Amino acid sequence: MSRYKSLAKKLRLGKAQKQNRRVPVWVWMKTQLHVRTHPRRRHWRRTNLQK
Repeated sequence: MSRYKSLAKKLRLGKAQKQNRRVPVWVWMKTQLHVRTHPRRRHWRRTNLQK
């Protein structure tokens, strides 16, 4: 991986990092545990971002 990143790539990585979080607990309670997993959850080693 390159050491020096362009601004556009940094912005994309930052946005992906913010989106990559679990479902809040209040959503579990609101849906009575029907929604427990996040469909867009991403692991840094298993799935790459699109270019």
